[in-house]
Amino acid sequence: MTVRNLDHLFRPKSVALIGASHQARSVGAVLAHNLFQGGFAGPIMPVNPHGGAVGSVLAYPDVAALPAVPELAVIATPPPSVPPLIAELGARGCRAAVVITAGFSEGDSAAGRALSAAMLEAARPHLLRIVGPNCLGIMVPGRGLNASFAHVAPLCGSIAFLTQSGGGGPKGLTRATAPGNGIIHPV
Repeated sequence: MTVRNLDHLFRPKSVALIGASHQARSVGAVLAHNLFQGGFAGPIMPVNPHGGAVGSVLAYPDVAALPAVPELAVIATPPPSVPPLIAELGARGCRAAVVITAGFSEGDSAAGRALSAAMLEAARPHLLRIVGPNCLGIMVPGRGLNASFAHVAPLCGSIAFLTQSGGGGPKGLTRATAPGNGIIHPV
């Protein structure tokens, strides 16, 4: 594995949230809240097929309508929509995506494995990095980036925390919110 495009994942200049929602307690609403409240300095572009606004920010109906190419895309849409979205984002020049959506190969179904393979195949020609699917998201407190659906936000600190575990992630985040603890951002 190379470090190619990791800067777009951990230090993006712009973020698109595909599957943004204003429906209370939905994953898309929690993601939008966390992104908008995290202190991220760049544009956050919510995408919702119904348009309108999410968190009082104008939402775009689809990826094609985005006014700029996002460096990072956060995807929380139904599983069958993910491979075509990855292909479209990659073709536009996006280089990193966090796929929150579940329903891929984690369930060990043939359909899930096929979706996972299609997602990776869609990313390959564009060298688009993917975190996920079926993940909590990513957080880079020193950059104001909270692209997760966690209900706590870590403080900025002096250690990095990476986990593959759905159970270990929230426990580690809880500890990173205690005074004197925190998570470092990439330099």
